[in-house]
Amino acid sequence: MTTPKSMPVTTLWHKSSYSTDNGGNCIEIASGQAGVIPIRDSKSPDGPRLMILPGAFISFVQAVRQGEFKTS
Repeated sequence: MTTPKSMPVTTLWHKSSYSTDNGGNCIEIASGQAGVIPIRDSKSPDGPRLMILPGAFISFVQAVRQGEFKTS
């Protein structure tokens, strides 16, 4: 996992359809990066980005869908 200093200006970010515009804990992902899935906090678009390997991202999404991450 790495945090790049910059990404191409043309990077298109996607927010979850479950996200709302009134805040909350939301992430965005970007496509078009070879071999990695870029992830950022939607509240801090100019902040750090995580570069996750596709297999790890798939495992994360599956765990979320199975309820392994709960908010209090």
